[in-house]
Amino acid sequence: MLNKYNNTVTERFVRYVQIDTQSDPYSEVQPSTEKQKNLSSLLVAELLEIGVSDAHLDDYGYVYATIPSNSDKNVPVICFCSHVDTSPDCSGEGVKPIIHPNYQGQDIILPDDNSQIIRLTDHPDLTHQFGNDLITASGTTLLGADNKAGVAEIMDAAYHLMNHPEIKHGTIKILFTPDEEIGRGTAAVDLQKLGADFGYTIDGETLGSLEDETFSADGVRISITGVSQHPGFAKGRMESALKIAAEIIAKLPKNTLSPETTEGMEGFIHPTNISGAVESAVIDFIIRDFTVEKLHAHEAVLKAILDEVLRAYPNAKATFEVNEQYRNMKEILVKFPHVTEYAMEAITRSGIEAKCMSIRGGTDGSRLSFMGLPCPNIFAGEHAFHGKHEWVTVQDMEKAVETIVNLCVVWEERS
Repeated sequence: MLNKYNNTVTERFVRYVQIDTQSDPYSEVQPSTEKQKNLSSLLVAELLEIGVSDAHLDDYGYVYATIPSNSDKNVPVICFCSHVDTSPDCSGEGVKPIIHPNYQGQDIILPDDNSQIIRLTDHPDLTHQFGNDLITASGTTLLGADNKAGVAEIMDAAYHLMNHPEIKHGTIKILFTPDEEIGRGTAAVDLQKLGADFGYTIDGETLGSLEDETFSADGVRISITGVSQHPGFAKGRMESALKIAAEIIAKLPKNTLSPETTEGMEGFIHPTNISGAVESAVIDFIIRDFTVEKLHAHEAVLKAILDEVLRAYPNAKATFEVNEQYRNMKEILVKFPHVTEYAMEAITRSGIEAKCMSIRGGTDGSRLSFMGLPCPNIFAGEHAFHGKHEWVTVQDMEKAVETIVNLCVVWEERS
């Protein structure tokens, strides 16, 4: 039997975040870390316990499960998806979740590092949380609401549907993925086995939000080959790859085209890693915007900077490699407007103001949409993710569960 933490989304969430599932971008295996399967195995056990009889974990770290239809209608098969891994940007080991009841706008000093203070002025969305029960970590780790809030919400919705057969719905598929945080969340997913017609990731932020548009994304790698000489005899000969790399970074736009100077529908060029020595160096960039045309324009800006810098180093060389990462899901979702419309109706039925938004990022749904599973993103309530100030509220998670259940009902009614 399951332990006592089996009946509410909050109790599930508190249990899940204490399991370290950090993914590793430098790993070459799938999933990138074996510890992600610790949570996935638990999810399978809990699904089996509530009667979802086909729940299983495959070798690649994916959890597949089916809630059978109880409707006599021909309802399209819909999937709910969240990822189990947490970001490599901040430790996910030894997470100590803390519930702060009846939040009233006060500063929250995290007990394991008193320098970590969650302030209302730094987190504007907290203005909508007065009276709610806030969940944070303890100050030395992230919380893991991205995306264990979504995992807990899907699990709680499944529990509710399995225990309330009077709620009519079609076939519901559940998919939990590994490695989303390192861009590999769909790398080995088997959509034929999944067997869904449409999907929803539960991985959004603000209560009531539905995201049907994401960044399009490319990666750029600049590999520099310099000229190495003994520093004592280098005059007129040495052309340091490291200095070339530093000049490229220094020439990036200061007031535009960077994450720290853009918002809304503005894109950016962002260096994420630099490594090397005198003889060779590598700089990795991510390029983001909402259209492919703008991506190419940003890449042209970066290539022009590289060419300008290299003119002062006649014997150095460099390559400029562009790799497609993901594309704006809007390109697919505009062909299936009812997928978004039904989600907006489900949010409204849950007593929330529905807000259709663009996301300055990507989700598993971005890739799933282009793989043949149109898949917008529904709020999970997670905030300030990838850092020690991450938070979510009990009430937002409960509303996400209600929205998932209502969405199942909407699909059945409209079929």
